[in-house]
Amino acid sequence: MSGGLFIATTARFTVRAVLFDLDGTLADTAPDLGGALNRMRARRGLDALPIELLRPVASSGARGMLAAGLQVTPETPGYEALRDEFLAEYESALDRDSVLFDGVAACLAGLQTQGLRWAVVTNKATRFTGPVLTGLGLSAEVVVCGDTTPHAKPHPAPLLEACSRLGVRASEAIYVGDDLRDMQAARAAGMPGVAAGYGYLGERADLNAWGADAVIAAPLDLLALLCVAS
Repeated sequence: MSGGLFIATTARFTVRAVLFDLDGTLADTAPDLGGALNRMRARRGLDALPIELLRPVASSGARGMLAAGLQVTPETPGYEALRDEFLAEYESALDRDSVLFDGVAACLAGLQTQGLRWAVVTNKATRFTGPVLTGLGLSAEVVVCGDTTPHAKPHPAPLLEACSRLGVRASEAIYVGDDLRDMQAARAAGMPGVAAGYGYLGERADLNAWGADAVIAAPLDLLALLCVAS
């Protein structure tokens, strides 16, 4: 975590629903994303990279993994073929080693005990999201993926779609994520944004510059921030 973070410990937000990012917020999916990359590296005679090296870029999916592991970007000739190869590798084993972060299950149980609803809003494509959630044993009331709406985060459309499906106003929801684009999406949607300080955070992240309404050091810290709307 970046230095100087604040962790709110008293209830600040009166809400009816909590929206969560998936990769790096609810679950550590880096082992399976990294596994896909390392299989590509092995095919090219390259040594496997440690997952700890890849974890900071895991929220960026194929783009982040290919940049870190093969030094290619969307502007590199042949990038689309490499991206398709990576996605095929990932789809073949996407729920092998992914796990919930410590405290996530208890956090979700706590939300339900308080009468709060929760949903997943991720930039991961639908074809990957469903199997990952199933493998993790998560049953969100609403799931909005990167291909559910015409725009992905940081556009507010996915968050607003989740609110619409839940039947709540944006002002009655809060979004929890581990990337700058998550806070940008929350702000654009008109809801508070909580940064998951325990998550991937990206490379050289400065959470204090994200404009988050709060930063939590662990999933269970979220419960102390919330009041249930009447």
